[in-house]
Amino acid sequence: MPYDNVLAQYWPQGGWTIAEGQSGWNNTTRYVDADGRKWVLRIYETHREGDKVRFEHAVLRALNGMSLPFSVPCPVDAVSGDTFVTTRDGSDRLACVFPYLVGERPPQGDVDTAFAIGEAAAQLSMALARLQDAVDLGEPNYPPYYELDKTHPMCTPERVANFCASPPEAFAGEAGRLRAIGQALAEMGAALPRLRELPHQLIHGDINHSNLLGHRNNITAVLDFEFCTRDVRAMEVAVIVAGLLLEVNDEEDQPCDNEEESDDVRLIASVLNGFGANLSLTYAEAKAIPLLARLRKLDVFLHFLGRYWDGVDEPQVLLTQLRSTATGLKRLIAIEDLLRTYCLDYLTTLNK
Repeated sequence: MPYDNVLAQYWPQGGWTIAEGQSGWNNTTRYVDADGRKWVLRIYETHREGDKVRFEHAVLRALNGMSLPFSVPCPVDAVSGDTFVTTRDGSDRLACVFPYLVGERPPQGDVDTAFAIGEAAAQLSMALARLQDAVDLGEPNYPPYYELDKTHPMCTPERVANFCASPPEAFAGEAGRLRAIGQALAEMGAALPRLRELPHQLIHGDINHSNLLGHRNNITAVLDFEFCTRDVRAMEVAVIVAGLLLEVNDEEDQPCDNEEESDDVRLIASVLNGFGANLSLTYAEAKAIPLLARLRKLDVFLHFLGRYWDGVDEPQVLLTQLRSTATGLKRLIAIEDLLRTYCLDYLTTLNK
């Protein structure tokens, strides 16, 4: 990748150094020292659509003008005056630069950190609600999670059903898990219409440990607003819940005598507690969170299935994601009643 061609569009005089560091699944991230400061270079791998980046960057710049208890990235202008450039390597990928934000990924498995993540998610949700009423950001380019056919146009129901029922050779060993995913997708289709009636607003849509920075159980930054869009408000916390579900091998999946003491349930309860201490949801929203968490797991599978069909990822990436989806769905079924009770207890005013 010719990073120099990208960086020259920000610093024509040159004089930078580049290093690798922590990065997510979807995009390429590099760390740059230039002009006496540290920066983050981001190259978008999921799309080539400038309107999507413009909306994301408009949200980020607007949030940077608000008083928040944590930082969010703020895109800087290239020489052209725009906040993103093309890579000039023939791929037409888009790239941008942010000032480096100090912090580390928050530890996983810590209930105090989970509470702080819930707090940060609620605080961001309230800020995004104020933002959409105060600033003309234009229209989001990503549809809501429940519009699966629009979000993943390559993944038509028929094509996905065929893949799950008759997987290619590289996925033959996952036939059982794929059948379970196919069934879950079919059931989800019937449940989606009711989600349109829930309260909507701008959401980040992808809060997880890899998109956060922290220090001593405090969240110091929320990153990666690529998928920010107008969606069901409760989806913000449902995404976090889905990411915390315990994933176990089938042979290890034994009933738990006290699910309230299991690691994932304790973390989820702490996230819900932190979120609800700052922002209350309606009864209908709280009750829908198990369904929304299931939707998130299925959406991630379709996202990586589309990347595989598009030639972006090798089979091993999709294998990892489909196993995560199948085991997460199975775990969600096991704790669904308890999860719904916690959502009503922590996220509504019914028991406060």
